[in-house]
Amino acid sequence: MNYLKNTLNKKTTPQSQPIPGSAQVANSAGGYAFAVDDWTRLTRFLVLGAEGGTYYIGERTLTLENAEAVKRCIQSDGPRVVREIVAVSDMGRAPKNDPALFALAMCAALGDDATRRAALAALPQVARIGTHLFHFAAYVDGMRGWGRGLRQAIARWYNAQDAGKLAYQAIKYGQRDGWSHRDLLRLGHPTPATEQHTALYHWITQGWPGVGDAPHPDPALRPVWACERLKRAADAREAASLIRDHTLPREAVPTQWLGDPAVWEALLEQMPMTALIRNLATLTRVGLLTPQSDATRKVIAQVTDKARLKKARVHPIAVLSALKTYAQGRGERGQNTWTPVAKVVDALDAAFYASFGNVEATGRRWLLALDVSGSMGGPPIAGTPGLTPRIASAAMAMITAATEPEHQIVAFSAPSGGGGYGGQWGGQSGLTPVTISPRQRLDDVIRETDKIPFGGTDCALPMVYALKNKMAADVFVVYTDSETWAGKIHPVQALREYRQRMGIPAKLVVVGMTSNGFSIADANDAGMLDVVGFDTATPQLMSDFARQ
Repeated sequence: MNYLKNTLNKKTTPQSQPIPGSAQVANSAGGYAFAVDDWTRLTRFLVLGAEGGTYYIGERTLTLENAEAVKRCIQSDGPRVVREIVAVSDMGRAPKNDPALFALAMCAALGDDATRRAALAALPQVARIGTHLFHFAAYVDGMRGWGRGLRQAIARWYNAQDAGKLAYQAIKYGQRDGWSHRDLLRLGHPTPATEQHTALYHWITQGWPGVGDAPHPDPALRPVWACERLKRAADAREAASLIRDHTLPREAVPTQWLGDPAVWEALLEQMPMTALIRNLATLTRVGLLTPQSDATRKVIAQVTDKARLKKARVHPIAVLSALKTYAQGRGERGQNTWTPVAKVVDALDAAFYASFGNVEATGRRWLLALDVSGSMGGPPIAGTPGLTPRIASAAMAMITAATEPEHQIVAFSAPSGGGGYGGQWGGQSGLTPVTISPRQRLDDVIRETDKIPFGGTDCALPMVYALKNKMAADVFVVYTDSETWAGKIHPVQALREYRQRMGIPAKLVVVGMTSNGFSIADANDAGMLDVVGFDTATPQLMSDFARQ
C-alpha cells in the first residue's frame, strides 16, 4: 500500500480530492478548486452577471450566490463596493449594465448611511440613460421603500439633465420593467430646473398641448413637437424628413414606417453607435447596405472609429454578438434572413479588437489554453444568444494572440475516462493545438472552435502538455469556468512541477468565464492571477502581470 499516495502527497493529487493542507473547496462538478474571495466574485458578477446560470448552476441559485457575496462586500466596505460599481459601469467594462444597477440598488437598500449616500450620489454615473433608470427603480423598489433620499436622487437625475438631452431620453426610452418617466417624476416630484424642464415634465405626465404645423420655437423642445407630429405623418417621405431634421431615434418611429428604406436612411444619418451595430441586419435587409453603397461606406467608417467606440462604451460582447449574427445571415431568434456584406463583417471584426483599446506586447512566451469541456458549452455569456463560454474564450484569446507574436493556442478537455497525466490519454489526447490565428476573421475562429469535441474538464492539461513537450512558456493563460475534476494532478501542482523541471518561473492567468465562486489559481502564489473574461480591462491587466 502506498501510504503517501493516499494521504499526504502535496505534489500529485487527483482533482477529485483536495490538495492536502490547502484551502480547496468542492466545485460544482465533483472536483476541487480554490474559492475566490468576495471581491473577486463581485467583479465577476458586475462584468458577467448571472443571466442564464452556468452548466452546473441554475440562474436563480447563481444569482442568490452572487447577491450574498455582494451583500458581504457591502457589509465589509460599502463605499468601496460603490466605487467598484462605478468603475466597471462608467468605463463600459461589462457587456450589460444590469448587474451594476442591481448591485447599486443593494447598496442603496442594505448599506449603512455612508454607503446609501454614496450609492444615490453615484446614480447618474451608473444609470446614464432612461432604461438604466427604470432598471434601477425596479430593483430598488423590491428592496426598500421610497424614502426622501431616494426620491431626491431621482429628482436630481432629471433636473441635472440638459433639457435637450432629457427630451431625447424621454422620446427614446419611454418605459421598461413596468416603469415609465411619468411614474418616476411623480415619485421624485422634482421642482423643474428651467422653463424647458417644466414643459418637458408636463408633456411626460399630461401630454403635449397640441401639434401645429410650425415647429416649436425652442430648439430643446422641438424634438418633442417632431415626435408628436411623426405619429400623424402622411407618408414615409414626411416621416423621413421629420427624422432627419430633428434627429429622432428609431423608437419614435411608428411601426408602419419601419419597413421603408427611406426612413432607415434618415435614421442612419445620426444613429448612435450601439443602435447602429444592433441594426446592421435590418439596414442590410431593407437594401441600404450593399457592397458598393454610400451607406455601407458610412457604416464602415463609423464602426471602425476607435474614438466613437470608446465614447459610446461599446462592449466587445456587443460587437462579437453582432458579428456572429450578421455573418451567419439569420437571426438567433425569429425568421429574418439577409445576405451579409463582406466589408461590414470585416469592419465588425476590426471593431472587436478596437473595443478593447490598445494593449502593449510584452515579448513573453504565451500558451493560450481554451477549456472546451462540456461545461463550457453551457448557457451563453451575459444572456447573449449563441455566445457560450467556449466560443467567447476563443474570441478573448484572439486579443492576446493579436498582440503577442510568441504564442501558441491549444484547446483541452479530458478524455471520456478522465486522466490525462503522465501520458495516459485514454487513447485520444485531451489537448489539441488549435489552427486558429488572429489573421483569421472572428466568425471563422468561432466556427472552428465550435467543431472541437466536448469532454471532461482537466485544467492541468496545458501545463502537463508543455512539460511533456519541453515547451518554453513564460505565461499560461487558461480560459475556463474552473469546474475541473478529471485530472490526476491539480493545475497548481502541474504548474509548480513545470517551473521546477523547466527552470522557468512561469505564471498562470486564469480567465474566469462564468460568475461562479471557483478558480484553479492559488491566491497565495504571487505567480498566479485571476481575471474576469470579457472585462475590457483584462487584456492590459494580463500584459502588465506578465511583464512584471
